[in-house]
Amino acid sequence: MSRVLIGLIVCYLTSNFSTISITMTDKNLLFDQYYRAANYLTAAQIFLKDNFLLERPLSFDDIKPRLLGHWGSGPGVNLAYLHLNYLAKKKQQKILFVLGPGHAFPALQANLFLEGTLSKYYPELPKNYDGIARMCQKFSWPYGFPSHSSPSTPGVILEGGELGYSLATAQGAALDNPDQIVACLIGDGEAETGPISGAWHINKLVNPRTNGVVLPILHLNGYKISGPTVFGRMTDNELLHLFVGYGYTPRIVSGSDTADLHAQMEEVLEWAHGLIQSIKKSDSTDFARLPMIIMRTPKGLTGVKELDGQKIEGNNLSHQTVLKLAKTDQGQLDKLQEWLGSYNIQELITKERGFSSFLNELIPDPSLAMGNNQIAHGGEPSYKPLILPPVDQFAEDATVPGTIGSSSMRRAGLYLNEVFKLNQEANNFRLFSPDETYSNKLDKVFETTSRSWQLPIAKWDKDISNDGRVLEILSEHNLQGLMQGYVLTGRHGVFASYEAFIQVVSSMMDQYAKFLDQAVHVDWRQSIPSFNYILTSSGWRQEHNGFSHQNPGFIDDALRRHGDFVDIYFPADGNTTLAALEHILSSTRRINILVAGKTLEPRWLTPALAKKHLEAGVSIWDFASDEQPDLVFCGVGDYMTKECLAAIKEMKQLWPKVKLRFVNILSLTSCGFGRSGACLTSDGFVQLFTSDKPVIINFHGYPETIKAILYDYISGSPRRFSVHGYIENGSTTTPFDMHVRNQTSRYHLAIEAFQKLASNNTIPFEDAQHKIATLQAKLDKNTEYIKENGIDMSEIENFKWTN
Repeated sequence: MSRVLIGLIVCYLTSNFSTISITMTDKNLLFDQYYRAANYLTAAQIFLKDNFLLERPLSFDDIKPRLLGHWGSGPGVNLAYLHLNYLAKKKQQKILFVLGPGHAFPALQANLFLEGTLSKYYPELPKNYDGIARMCQKFSWPYGFPSHSSPSTPGVILEGGELGYSLATAQGAALDNPDQIVACLIGDGEAETGPISGAWHINKLVNPRTNGVVLPILHLNGYKISGPTVFGRMTDNELLHLFVGYGYTPRIVSGSDTADLHAQMEEVLEWAHGLIQSIKKSDSTDFARLPMIIMRTPKGLTGVKELDGQKIEGNNLSHQTVLKLAKTDQGQLDKLQEWLGSYNIQELITKERGFSSFLNELIPDPSLAMGNNQIAHGGEPSYKPLILPPVDQFAEDATVPGTIGSSSMRRAGLYLNEVFKLNQEANNFRLFSPDETYSNKLDKVFETTSRSWQLPIAKWDKDISNDGRVLEILSEHNLQGLMQGYVLTGRHGVFASYEAFIQVVSSMMDQYAKFLDQAVHVDWRQSIPSFNYILTSSGWRQEHNGFSHQNPGFIDDALRRHGDFVDIYFPADGNTTLAALEHILSSTRRINILVAGKTLEPRWLTPALAKKHLEAGVSIWDFASDEQPDLVFCGVGDYMTKECLAAIKEMKQLWPKVKLRFVNILSLTSCGFGRSGACLTSDGFVQLFTSDKPVIINFHGYPETIKAILYDYISGSPRRFSVHGYIENGSTTTPFDMHVRNQTSRYHLAIEAFQKLASNNTIPFEDAQHKIATLQAKLDKNTEYIKENGIDMSEIENFKWTN
């Protein structure tokens, strides 16, 4: 009996006797029906703008004018998604699906349509013929659906355009979600990336007994865009040995016969689920070798086999649209007719009655459908605000500005330790750091928690346990991915890093920013915590490690993000750091970057003034300012602020009657000075910086960053503004010499101030020259001392402010 006839009989029976159970039906036929439907819809989205059920022979008018999308990975995605959803149904198991190759989106969307999730979130796409028509018409279409996964896709927490981050993101989603399995499909092209290579080791950090479990599925279709993949050409034996070495229990699903693949996939997923459950129920604290699946199937399986004498299926030529000339070439149109016709879609759905009941037999209830997994969409119950302690509890006395003894990171460590204590029951806060928690002076958190570790623990190891809430791995990429997965599923975190090396994840931050920017316009995506960075061990105090550790470029990239959701904070002391930390941990749907040092520095603001300064984002510090100033100094960042105030002290000693103002900028955003939603206005800018007086800005990062922001504020003469900052001049030297080399020192600032005041006749030229000579002599003396003694002069190291 032909497959077509069998399909028609089953279609008739199941449509008239919906109570027939799966035990009375050939399960393999059900798998075959679903798989044909999913593959058909995947291809139809790419090609068709009409004639969606092939009710007549295809014509050029049925084909889209631009063929966009990726076919080759689709059949593998469809195979995995079908059987994962069926596993969820059989076991009543919550499963989140993370798709690494986001270009396989037409396959993902086909499955979301078949399981009914797409119709839930897009009622204009009902699960019938009309829904198929609209879905195909809107795919890769202006103002429709994109060609890749996006925040508008239900169940998605990773776009997958820039490859390499799926496994880390999946692991982040699994953290503190003990009831979840996160199935992560990794393409073999993606598997060649550095981040994925490191992410295989995250299983050594995450305890599967108290967290969710990630089930990696490495999809080997053998080819990238234009050539073979490394993993695709490795033997089964090599692959098994590799992943055993990575700490997994691997199994291989392999072949090109679809019936056999269905049987293998069902059996392997049943095995994987059983192994996961046995591990979770075990009392052992030994390292658990979790399952992973290597799924080896031909690229473009079930599609066009050959075209113009070239192999298509099982080759890189099936990667994208395959039949690129189907709109104009009759031969390719005929190939498309043959290809789409091979799925016999009219056996599976009719205009009148919709899909036959094979879907009901395989797809779980809506609450368990993978695309409808609510942890991917934010809001309650996944998202709960943190319980935060009052910052005054950790503040320092700053009633006398300039009192030495404040370490911003020590203050932050005290605060974060209390955050861990207060949120132990909710289990929704973590710290992510690349082996730098001690170095960055945040180790106070180890009074309450520890670093998570699943491999053997030696008796001399410190602050390490199976269930610590600090995740350390020397891979910024994977920490970013872990925290993205954690935050996008509703939990809170801080990613603390050396400033220079956070630049490694600039592109990942860009991708995450794109996700946030789009997600805010999707009404069913609800609140999630902000992504919070702490950047410390900055270049200004990496004089001991040298030039390679001196790079403030991350903040430049962040400030280029359009949209009202990125803020960068430069607290000048510990009290202001506490105020900013409290604010960012209570915010939602933002990217916050806190840049502060870890060394002992002066205290400038009381807790009350720090909070007031945070609200304004930029303000005049009255204790260091005169009325009707002749010149304005502006500091951005802790070390820059100290040099500005030291310059003011130097100038006052040389010329007591000079009138100076000090403005401190605490926060920057893409809209300007201040915080998103509360940016400094043009009128406010004039009130702070005057309309005509010289202004000298000392900035933590590259001068060009501030110059770009000033462009929208400056009116009149832009020459009255000058900006100092990091100008790529560093080495192994002393802290003060870093300022000397980059012309951000107190002496450089004061010298330029006298030059500006002389040029506008505020001070006689000869008097200015005399004072400049005095300052230059001091600068030269310090430089010679550094060269001879290898340290800074005590008067620099022990700077004290006096009003």
